[in-house]
Amino acid sequence: MNLPNALTYSHTLLKDCLYPGATVIDATVGNGHDTLFLAQEVGPTGHVIGFDVQATALQETRTQLTLTGLTPRVTLHLTGHEHVATYLDDQTEVAGAIFNLGYLPGGDKTLITRANTTLTAIQAILPHLPRGGRIILVVYAGHPGGQAEATAVHDFCAALPQKTYQVLQYGFINQVHTPPYLLAIERR
Repeated sequence: MNLPNALTYSHTLLKDCLYPGATVIDATVGNGHDTLFLAQEVGPTGHVIGFDVQATALQETRTQLTLTGLTPRVTLHLTGHEHVATYLDDQTEVAGAIFNLGYLPGGDKTLITRANTTLTAIQAILPHLPRGGRIILVVYAGHPGGQAEATAVHDFCAALPQKTYQVLQYGFINQVHTPPYLLAIERR
């Protein structure tokens, strides 16, 4: 058996905190793989709130949701994840959230996530996490602008208060081409 890569392990970590009826966030919808995974995990009474700045990404995801019958469980927004607070009221509990930082695979490599918007989104979600709730960040740093975002997100996570949050870093350290790694924030 091989160790799972960061993306595969992200789903393992999310499965532990998701349940039927949960509200979850896909902060970077992209090609919709995480959106579909989340929709399956939260069941017919759950809700996935998804964000992406690229209409083509959302359209591809809508197609996949239609084909799988999961559309009723998902609301997609054509806006950046930094606006997540607009879609959460004070009572909303977010069991889990996932971010894939970087750019859309196969898309415009100049459209990337940025530290300021990612940190705004994380800070907006943190108060909505219940005990055991998790924010998963799959960090891709091997593109222009990626390392700056990775450093800012890492530093933010490292400074979170230990009494309130546990933060895990997971990734391969002996691979070439800057492999992605994972940061997982769990509310205690």
